[in-house]
Amino acid sequence: MMRFKDKIVWVTGASSGIGEALVYAFHREGARVILSARRADELARVRANCEDDGHLILPLDLTDFDGLPEKVEQVLECFGRVDILVHNGGVSQRALAKDTKFEVDQALININYLGAVRLTKAVLPSMLERRNGHFVVITSIVGHVGTPLRSAYAASKHALHGFFNSLRAEVWRENVKVTIVCPGYIHTEVSINALTGDGSKLNKMDGNQAHGMSAEACAARILDAVAREKEEVLVGGKEKVGVYLKRFLPSLLSKLVRVR
Repeated sequence: MMRFKDKIVWVTGASSGIGEALVYAFHREGARVILSARRADELARVRANCEDDGHLILPLDLTDFDGLPEKVEQVLECFGRVDILVHNGGVSQRALAKDTKFEVDQALININYLGAVRLTKAVLPSMLERRNGHFVVITSIVGHVGTPLRSAYAASKHALHGFFNSLRAEVWRENVKVTIVCPGYIHTEVSINALTGDGSKLNKMDGNQAHGMSAEACAARILDAVAREKEEVLVGGKEKVGVYLKRFLPSLLSKLVRVR
């Protein structure tokens, strides 16, 4: 399938995990991809695996709010437009709220939420002018369900849902679309890179993550959802049930997720 042939697709967090898998998936379907993350060497590795010089490496730091509009200008100068912007960059957390320094809470909000908002607001005017565009927001099941050890992470993902659901309702007339993707347990290094209470990395693979869906399978589900212009999609295994329990049996879910 070549559902995204000649589309300009920008993927943040493209150096590993779901982001890397998305780069390969969009590449196979004919898209020209902008690869963004902080590690330029890893972005170069991912692009080299595509064997295509048409993709652009554009390192960025999502917390450099003042510098993000300049990155957008570079993309527009190079390609003239952004058809699809995939907000995938972010970091997780593994610490009780009482043990998490405020600076860690702040860092997670800046990276996971405000970075995506700042980049969106820099890209949005060009989409509105063209009356075409698509934001794909990689949140999490915890964007619906708050669970232990992830208070700041869950807060940042809940915030993404609030912002992008509101944005969708505002820009539909201009044919700008929003797809919110809620992965569950995906086999990536997200837990290894998760921040602990003092801001250091966990450096440990969660058992659920280790046995989760592959990043490649997750990327395939995401591309299907984007092609179908779905508003929201849950990706994962049995952990998706938590979203429905939250909606229909919230008191039961509350008991199930408690710290033991």
